[in-house]
Parts: sequence; structure tokens; C-alpha cells
Amino acid sequence: MTNEIIQQKLTEKFGEQLTEWEQPYGLQTFRAPADMNLKVMQFLFDEMGFQFLTDLTGVHFPERKGEELSVVYHLHNLVDNIRLRMKIYAPVAQPDVYTASKLFSSANWMERETYDFFGFNFIGHPNLIRILNVDEMDYFPMRKEYEMEDPTRRDKDDEMFGRG
Repeated sequence: MTNEIIQQKLTEKFGEQLTEWEQPYGLQTFRAPADMNLKVMQFLFDEMGFQFLTDLTGVHFPERKGEELSVVYHLHNLVDNIRLRMKIYAPVAQPDVYTASKLFSSANWMERETYDFFGFNFIGHPNLIRILNVDEMDYFPMRKEYEMEDPTRRDKDDEMFGRG
């Protein structure tokens, strides 16, 4: 199986709904609509042998109005030893995505972590609660809405390192 065959089979099944095809470093990458993430992954699982979810994470793009949040899935076909990346985008105002935890058991904790840090609502998830941060947190710390460091800290000034 090659990247070209993967793209051809997915295009035959889903047509123009899958976009942004590219192959950075040889990794087949594409974009799917957020409401189709589970349909595409089910097809990849059943028909193309991508039965291992190696990673799932979120990304925040504050400059992309209406699609500020992204979930990135990395899938692996162990038989043919080929990997691919699927991206979906959702608005920060309604970050709803269908859970993949019924298809891939490894998605359970990864989705909880992605919820915990980015605020995605994985619809149908069996236990979507915070996994690393305290329950009382009312924000999602990996969003680029917050400064990375306290600008008033003196121990980070260049003058402390002989560069001031």
C-alpha cells in the first residue's frame, strides 16, 4: 500500500469532502470535516487496515476564525507498516467531535487529555473528565489564550545572565 493508493481509496469513498492532501516527510496527511471523523476512521479501520491509533492530540490556531481548534489523529496499518495523519477542525465556540474510543480503546485516555488541555467535547465518550489537571480548573491551559510565562518574573531577565 502506498500513499497514492490511500488517497485514491479515500477519495473514491468520500470524494471532495477530504481536502488538504499533502505528504510532509512521506506521511500521508489530509483534512476531514469534523462531523465525519468517525466515518472516515471506521472506513480506514475496516477497509484499509488502519487498526492502531498511535496518537491523538489537539492544536489551537487562534488566527483561524471558525476553525480555531484542531484534533490530529495518527493511525498505523501494522500489516503494511504505513502511517497516516488525519486532521479535523472545530470552532472554539463549539468544539464538538465524535469520540473514537469505541473504535480504538487507546483513544479513551488520549481524548480525555485533549479535552483537559484544549476543551474538546468528545461526543459519546464514556468518561470525559479531566485526567491531569485539577477538576476545579475553568480554563484549558494549552490554548494560546494565555502567556507562556509571567512577564514580571525577574529570574528570567537577560541581565541575570550577563546579557543585559
